[in-house]
Amino acid sequence: MDSTFRGVIEFFVRLGIYDVVLPFLLVFTVVFAIMEKTRVLGVEKTNSGEFTRKNLNSMVAFVLAFLVVASSRLVAIINETMANMVLLLMLSVCFLILIGSFMKETKDGVFLEKGWAQLFTMIMFIGLLLIFANALGWLEPTWQYLMQNYDSTVVASLLLIAGMVGFVYWIVKDPSPKKDESGS
Repeated sequence: MDSTFRGVIEFFVRLGIYDVVLPFLLVFTVVFAIMEKTRVLGVEKTNSGEFTRKNLNSMVAFVLAFLVVASSRLVAIINETMANMVLLLMLSVCFLILIGSFMKETKDGVFLEKGWAQLFTMIMFIGLLLIFANALGWLEPTWQYLMQNYDSTVVASLLLIAGMVGFVYWIVKDPSPKKDESGS
């Protein structure tokens, strides 16, 4: 038996909240924020200071959001990507909860430090790339190609190049400066 709240969600689906309104608001907000931050359309100078051109920024964001909502494929990609991104975020929170259970409590809370933070950031970045590739429909064909041709020259060449790039990066990276133990 469906609950009343499930009926409300289904009504919102029929109304187009998830396919039109929420993607429109998301794209509008992100584009507007980027345009305000980058000041790509310039600023207006007044006696009280410089202000971004909110009217132009909002119009560009409005038009782009409408163009995105007009494409059902883009909306589907956004919906799938955002759902998977939230799942990735929840996994990272669960990971931090587990890590926190083994760390000493400090006033700042629990944060990953040094190499762990870099590793975790890289894992999140790769996770986001895989989410986008899956939403665009590129992940499965790529995986199928790799599974069918894992012993081919192309795959071996790509792995060799990736290994060489990683090795060169490891060799030429600047060592992090060591902290002075004496405190001076």
